[in-house]
Amino acid sequence: MAIIYINDTKYNVDISKNLLETCLFLGIDVPYFCWHPALGSVGVCRLCAVKQYFSADDDIGKIVMSCTLSIVENMRISTVDFEVQKFRKGIIELIMTNHPHDCPICEEGGNCHLQDMTVMNNHYHRRHTFAKRTHNNQYLGSFISHQMNRCIGCYRCVRYYKDYAGGTDFGVYGISNNIYFGRFQDGDLQNEYSGNLIEVCPTGVFTDKLYSKNYNRKWDLQYSPSICQHCSIGCNISVGERYGRLNRIENRYHKHINRYFLCDLGRFGYGYANLMDRIYQPVQNIRFEKEIYIDSTQSISLITNILKYSSKVIGIGSVRSSIENNFSLRKLVGKNNFSTGMSNIDHNCIKLIIDILQNSGIYVPTLREIESYDTILIIGEDITQSSSLMALSIRQAMKKNNIDQNAFKNIPEWHSAAILNISHVNKKSLYIIYSHETRLDDLSGLSYFGSVQDQENFVHAISNIINNLPEVVNHVSSVFKKEISIISDALCSSKKPLIISGSHSGSINLVKFATNIAQGLRVLNKNVGLVFLTPGVNSLGVGMLSDLSLENVIDKCISSEVDTLIVLENDLYRHSMSRDIDLALKKVKHFIIFDHQLNKTVQKSTLFFPTSNFAEGSGTVVNYEGRAQRFFSTFNPMTYNPNSFIQEGWKWIYKIYFSIHNISNKNIYLDDVVREYVKDISFFCQIKYLAPGANFRIVGQKIARFPHRASSRTAFYSKVSIHEPGQIKDQDTMFSFSMEGIQNIQNNSEYIPFFWSPGWNSSQSSNKYIGKINSFNSGIRLFKKNDKNTKYFFDFLKIKNISKVDWNIIPYYLLFGSEEMSYYSPEINQKCSKVYVLINIAYESILDLKKYSMIEFDCLGEIFKFSFKFSNKLPLRHIGLPIGFPGLPRSLIGNSVKRVRGII
Repeated sequence: MAIIYINDTKYNVDISKNLLETCLFLGIDVPYFCWHPALGSVGVCRLCAVKQYFSADDDIGKIVMSCTLSIVENMRISTVDFEVQKFRKGIIELIMTNHPHDCPICEEGGNCHLQDMTVMNNHYHRRHTFAKRTHNNQYLGSFISHQMNRCIGCYRCVRYYKDYAGGTDFGVYGISNNIYFGRFQDGDLQNEYSGNLIEVCPTGVFTDKLYSKNYNRKWDLQYSPSICQHCSIGCNISVGERYGRLNRIENRYHKHINRYFLCDLGRFGYGYANLMDRIYQPVQNIRFEKEIYIDSTQSISLITNILKYSSKVIGIGSVRSSIENNFSLRKLVGKNNFSTGMSNIDHNCIKLIIDILQNSGIYVPTLREIESYDTILIIGEDITQSSSLMALSIRQAMKKNNIDQNAFKNIPEWHSAAILNISHVNKKSLYIIYSHETRLDDLSGLSYFGSVQDQENFVHAISNIINNLPEVVNHVSSVFKKEISIISDALCSSKKPLIISGSHSGSINLVKFATNIAQGLRVLNKNVGLVFLTPGVNSLGVGMLSDLSLENVIDKCISSEVDTLIVLENDLYRHSMSRDIDLALKKVKHFIIFDHQLNKTVQKSTLFFPTSNFAEGSGTVVNYEGRAQRFFSTFNPMTYNPNSFIQEGWKWIYKIYFSIHNISNKNIYLDDVVREYVKDISFFCQIKYLAPGANFRIVGQKIARFPHRASSRTAFYSKVSIHEPGQIKDQDTMFSFSMEGIQNIQNNSEYIPFFWSPGWNSSQSSNKYIGKINSFNSGIRLFKKNDKNTKYFFDFLKIKNISKVDWNIIPYYLLFGSEEMSYYSPEINQKCSKVYVLINIAYESILDLKKYSMIEFDCLGEIFKFSFKFSNKLPLRHIGLPIGFPGLPRSLIGNSVKRVRGII
């Protein structure tokens, strides 16, 4: 800490920050463009000028750039000096000479950092009378629009895309006044994090095409703090809505998880919430194509009679549904009759992962903490495709490991130009064990590619070496013993190793051996971390509720043990083969569905209840760390459609429960459900402290979902009705469906629906108070920290030999399409590659595939036919299938394939 003087006021500040960040932390407005808290300082834009004085008697001083100035004891600074203000105003005027005056049609209007800085520096009149320089715009794909004429040359975009995100198809071209940021030629941006250009850019050069299709100004959108629903990371997002449509998803800062960035799936994958084929009221007999639409009272009466006279009822939960929804279904059918809804492959892996996280005592790091690990081993996971933002954290960890530490001692972390200069290529920190190529291979010091069985043998050998065990794994070829030794030595010599595995490969052995490696390193007194990735946003949450897998339920149905089956927000055909599901449903008399998507499972229902999606309802999910996080409804569907019967799954189910048990006049709210499952399941006991309840108030007011500049309700709902509607009350959360309420939250800042600060209207406003408020840490970690050196070790496991006659299925994943909800989104669906199989390039000649355009093969008694792509790394006699795409359920993983042949 150091004492400094800013505008003749004394402050005690952190010396690790630069002066610009310090001023923002203190609430002092200093304009800037090129600085970004995640990208550091380069001093390009020259806008953050301040005056530095060298003593108390110095009344002249000199102009310096605050973003490149380190904090020193007794430094004296003025941010309001006349000469400084004149200098900044001149910089803004120069920047604006070529900037088009198109604010009325620019998507960033009212949400633009350039607008804020121009006003802040009092540049109101244009003196430039010459022709403006113009550029041609590029096509950058279906998500991002390019308006190069708005560029101010801050270099943020290229610093983010190339230096931070590792992109290779975007750069800076030209010189002087003709500088250009874009691709060498038109085409889709290939980086999985390209959407962050929209928020990184301080102007409107990169804008959201999906937002533009249904455009509204920022102040006319209703917002809520939410959680991304697409993977197990649990990134924090801000959801904007108008007229019942989601318009935009923006990053919401969380200091331990996503911080400033999202992956493209999280940013653009919300289209499934806007589908027009939505069913808004309960329906009978969809299966028999004799749909009968009924109201809420009729549907509850009907299902009550069904359940009262059913001899055996089983409920199937979902990894994409909240704890509240899953618990309510378990309450309705009984603990022993509730299933996780996961196939055996996932169910067994998730149950084991929960056991390990509860009992091993090995620490599970956050995304932010992953950046501090010096050696990382990835086992059986293509992280970029399945849990993308974690791959971005791994990239930052590798960059930090590639820095010359001796040179780094005297260089502040924010000095990005200097850090870049002392970095060097050193690929001895990341090791990958997988079946084929991944997007992190460019950083890997050693990548081992093999079948799942070969991966198990390879990892088992590493585990034995680290744990100093005598067993020899005979299945590992002597060719790979050197690689095994290299990885083992690297882990043992590291100070802070990280092991990452998960359930995507479908191998429970990889989970066990990853744990053994981490346990062995812990015994060696290493500061080891262990991460397990799972397929769904709430895999760990629903995994705590049941010991019954989907296959267990299917077997019970086929053997006629079940007459009523209830499914909650789960497309069963994504988990098991169609013939097995169809056979089970034929044996079931009543098939009841609660869902918000019109999927294949819904089309088989005899009774359907429409439920809210993540933007229409509130609930809790548990991410890979075991961190429970709350998402909040953005709007109430009845606002725009009074005839809608859509409501949260838990509300439907509790009403049914009350009807069955003759409990009358009982209202149920989110806080009631939370209290009930916290009391019933000890593991969830901390969730009662997770978020403020519905009765929470600040100065007697709820928190506003609308920015303060929103039009009155009459104008806002004019598309629906010109009459003043009554404001819908949110009985479940501390938010109001209005701009009426608290706007600028000082405490509980992790629940800010949208970022705004006086004079700062863009997302850059977050930088004014992220450092000031030590919050932005939503969620509670449910697994208790265990510092004891717990003995948690798996004994030698016999690994099943794979037939050398048949081929075997290996899963591969794609960021767009492998996850269920993203595939339903029209914009994502259009971007999804045509389904293809991966096959080793050696088969181009072995099977004479040059003659053929498709591959056909037999599996589980069915014939599959796909186009194909070649892989240089996929093991021989293996087929890579895009598991999760329609017709490719997770139960296919690891199965044998016969009669592989090429067809035209």
